[in-house]
Amino acid sequence: MSHHALAEIAALLGAGGAVAVLVAGRRMALFLGFALLAAAEAMLAVALVPARDLQYLSTPGRLTALALGGLAALALAALLARLPALVPVCVLVAAPFRLPIDLGSQHAFLLVPLYAVLAASSLALVVRAWRGQVGRIPLVLSLPAAAFIAFDATSLLWARDPAQGSIQLLFFIFPFASLVAVVARAPYVPWLPRALATTLVALAAVFAAIGLYQAWTRTLFFAQDLRVANAYTSYFRVTSMFKDPSIYGRHLVLAIVLLVVLLWLGKVRLVVAAPLVGLLFLGLYFSYSQSSMVVLFAASLLATLVLADRRSRRVVLVAALVAAVAGGTVAATSAHKASIQKATSGRSRLVSITTTVIANHPMIGVGVGSQPLASRQETGRRSVAKSASHTTPLTVAAELGAVRVLVLARRRHGPAALGLAGAFLVLFLHSLFYSGFFEDPITWGTLAVAASSLAAPAPAPAAEAKTRELRARRVPLSTGAPPVPAPADLAKPDA
Repeated sequence: MSHHALAEIAALLGAGGAVAVLVAGRRMALFLGFALLAAAEAMLAVALVPARDLQYLSTPGRLTALALGGLAALALAALLARLPALVPVCVLVAAPFRLPIDLGSQHAFLLVPLYAVLAASSLALVVRAWRGQVGRIPLVLSLPAAAFIAFDATSLLWARDPAQGSIQLLFFIFPFASLVAVVARAPYVPWLPRALATTLVALAAVFAAIGLYQAWTRTLFFAQDLRVANAYTSYFRVTSMFKDPSIYGRHLVLAIVLLVVLLWLGKVRLVVAAPLVGLLFLGLYFSYSQSSMVVLFAASLLATLVLADRRSRRVVLVAALVAAVAGGTVAATSAHKASIQKATSGRSRLVSITTTVIANHPMIGVGVGSQPLASRQETGRRSVAKSASHTTPLTVAAELGAVRVLVLARRRHGPAALGLAGAFLVLFLHSLFYSGFFEDPITWGTLAVAASSLAAPAPAPAAEAKTRELRARRVPLSTGAPPVPAPADLAKPDA
């Protein structure tokens, strides 16, 4: 059997497995779904990875490392089976990190830590399902997500670039189906929003500190292309632990916007948030990522207009209009002195070559991972950047499902859902300038946590009122101490 045929069979098996793990209501369907996904991943790996690379892994040292990694994954699976509420936090910790891996002739940055966490989380979910401890994912997310992933996988059958499409399925689409399946079925506990917010901000602070170190020492850990570019510019762009300044900037903007949301909600003090925002913005500045700066401005403005009081909204809106006029003037001046393509850092070209393919294939597209090749063939360009994204007609349906699940989560768990909505807004806006919306695990994780919150009971109004009353009287909630008498009660004589 040819590798191409093997990849097509794997795509169909993975499509069925993704639908099963996302929509399944019975445990046997869930078991079958994970089995199909595992088989699809193995078949795609065989179709893609050259035999010499498999031999490269057969050395004693690397086999020992693989064995130790497997044991660590089993240990993590045992922990997550006992404490499933930790699954979203573990996924978030692993999500940003990509390790450089050589696959055949390609040098790629892969989400290896995330793959290990997803394997452990999937095994833990299977154990919990065997014990009868899991439920269904709300259909408002599971149906559009399953439809999108199934269509994306099936499109490999007519893909212009089957090799690139197979890479997309192997390293992104199918693993993220597992991500939604495990995170959306994790218990939504009261401490989870705080844990996720703390983890996100802490990771971003570490990334910013590393970025500042790189700016100070003029060193980069990855991004060989950027090393060359920095040699010919008067400024030095940093990437922290990432291969690209825009990806680095995206993670910092996520944390800054989250802090803005928490500030307006009164969930964090200004004395704590201000130095954190300062650190994150300073790290973002040295990325010189225009897309990240634009997204930070737009997302912070929208969060303020939604959450602030009327007076603050007016002040911020006037300031935003002034900044927008000034920025538009600078942009117009730059465009007048240079071409539009140069003024937009090449993004106008990406838009034009992508819209050509969309117009020529409006219904079923050109197949997963095939837009760069199709743009090169249909526009006569010799080279097309990989960052231009392909399109499928079900993308809109998936996004509408995302909006719906966030709205429902907002009605049940207001502050936590607003934080999730802020993160999703940043990812969506950033995808308008830079690729990686559906290839970012945080996109899928955000929606999965929102879906998990829908399965949790909404806080009872009476309980919330009682909590506010006890806090106002400074009574520890965990004790049975009697309430502190109000001043009016102290004035009353004893009976």
